[in-house]
Amino acid sequence: MHMTDRRRTLSRSIASAARTALCTAVGASLIGGCGALPGNAGGSGEPLTVMTWAPENTKATNMPGMPAMAKAYARWVNARGGINGRELRVLTCNEENTPKGAAGCARQAVEADVVAVVGSYSQHGRSYFAPLEAAGIPFIGGFGASAEEFQSTLSYPVNGGQPTLLAGTGHQLGRVCSKVALVRPDTLPGDTLPLLLNAGLKSAQGAEDVPSADIRAADDATDYSDAARRALSAAGTRGGQAAAGGSGKGCVTAALGEHTETFFDSFRRVDEDGSKVKIASVLGSISQGLVNRTGGKNGPFEGAYVTGWYPVASDPLWEPMRQVISKQAFADDRVDPTDVGTQTTWIAYTVFTEIVKSLGDEEVTARRIARALDDTEGVKTGGLTPALRWRYEDMRAVGGFPRIVNGRVTFQQVKGGVLVTQGDGAMDMTRTLESAPTSS
Repeated sequence: MHMTDRRRTLSRSIASAARTALCTAVGASLIGGCGALPGNAGGSGEPLTVMTWAPENTKATNMPGMPAMAKAYARWVNARGGINGRELRVLTCNEENTPKGAAGCARQAVEADVVAVVGSYSQHGRSYFAPLEAAGIPFIGGFGASAEEFQSTLSYPVNGGQPTLLAGTGHQLGRVCSKVALVRPDTLPGDTLPLLLNAGLKSAQGAEDVPSADIRAADDATDYSDAARRALSAAGTRGGQAAAGGSGKGCVTAALGEHTETFFDSFRRVDEDGSKVKIASVLGSISQGLVNRTGGKNGPFEGAYVTGWYPVASDPLWEPMRQVISKQAFADDRVDPTDVGTQTTWIAYTVFTEIVKSLGDEEVTARRIARALDDTEGVKTGGLTPALRWRYEDMRAVGGFPRIVNGRVTFQQVKGGVLVTQGDGAMDMTRTLESAPTSS
């Protein structure tokens, strides 16, 4: 050990012993820093307070499994002695799928003096990043539902968000479809999706004139018959016949979050002739749970193409998460191990835990965690993602999304009622995203 390190270690030991003796002699209640304090984490043994938020009980996308998984993770890690001896306290907040709700959750996080926001979902990055940035609170492992997650220097994404999924599904469909129609939310975040899909189509087909159609729809509708008709027409199907020209059939893909199921229900009713059009979506819009609920191999999603961020839900790499859910959330039906929101929260808390461990006995603060994330040479997530790092040299030239440090997607297909890996299984879409236009 270097002489300077020995002196630092000795100094810490003397200071710790002196603090312990003083607390014993005078009484912990009279001395700041003795024992566990509420709120933010300080030295060794003090609790770590974090927050996880997501929309619940709304008319649009809901992600109740994310805060529920966060609570289960905390129960599990605390039963094992916490993180470096510190108790993990998880606060949760209903983001309500509104800018006001997102900003409210961020203010609560600031008021609670949390050390990080971990594994959360919100489309309203403009509303919540300003309060977090002012307080220096890192945002670890969001769902990638807003562009700000890939722009803020205090955001540490664990996946490539919607950009990689749309580019990935474009590449996946470009190999099998002659025409593609995208049904997506008529929102500002939704406006970028066709550009990303087209970039993926071009990467697969090598064509300048990408055959795709942009079908806008409400993200909280109860019926999508009109959108379904427009999509069928744009995919080139008439009376059950596939489009002429091209090497494959017409394809319809939807990225409507929780309402993707509603869209394909309307699609099935509108497509009375059975056009044989291929259907597709992205994980988060289609999950194994949805396939199971809608009839499995006899349901409407049999044969559907799906693009995701992570390995298929049946992969053994997910076994540690499944064990935690079994032990700590077995009676909570909100926590679905096949749900991509649950999976993202698990990965985000894995990152948070590894970063806190790297700090050792140092005081744990929001700014110190952010600094450790900025400097890490790679956080491993058990093979579920590549080693994650957010250093300046790891940023990519993706227009509007420079903090996409993990551009990997997985290609899947529903076969026999089960999502299985398709082809080679995984592909890095970063170069495709770098070539995508930032506006139409």
